[in-house]
Amino acid sequence: MRALVVPVSLLLGMLLSAATAQADIGEKIILRCTHGESLAGFTQKDYNKALKELETSSEEYSDCASLIHQAQLAAAGSRRGSGGLSRAPRAGAEPLQIGDQVIRPGVVHADIASAFSSLPTPLLAILLFLFACAMALAGGVLQNRVRGRHDD
Repeated sequence: MRALVVPVSLLLGMLLSAATAQADIGEKIILRCTHGESLAGFTQKDYNKALKELETSSEEYSDCASLIHQAQLAAAGSRRGSGGLSRAPRAGAEPLQIGDQVIRPGVVHADIASAFSSLPTPLLAILLFLFACAMALAGGVLQNRVRGRHDD
C-alpha cells in the first residue's frame, strides 16, 4: 500500500502544478511584457488569455496590449511555416482568429473614403487641384468641339 501512496501523491502534485501553471499563463505573459522580456513561444489561446487578463490601468499606461497583439501575429505567421509573417496565408485559406478579430486571407475591407482620409492634407490639396485643372481642360475641349460643330 505504501508503494502506491508515493507515486500517486507525486502524480497528483504534478497535475496540480501543471494546472496552476496553465492558469497563470496569462499573468506570465503580462509580467514578461511589463519587464520588457520576449513574448514569443506561447499559443494563440495563451495570448487571448493574457489580453483578457490585462487590467485597464496596465493597458492605459503601457503598450502591453499592442506588444501582445504583435507577438500573437508573429505566432500566427510562424505557425504556418518558418518564414514568420512573410509567409502569409493565401486567399481562400481558412480564417485566422487573432484576438477578437477574424482575419480572412484575400479579403480587403477598404472603401474610397478611408483611402482618401489616410492621405496627407497637402497631397489631397494637390490631387484636388489637378482634378480641377483636368475638369477645366475637359470643359474647354468640349466647348471648342461644340462651337466647331455649330460653325460648320
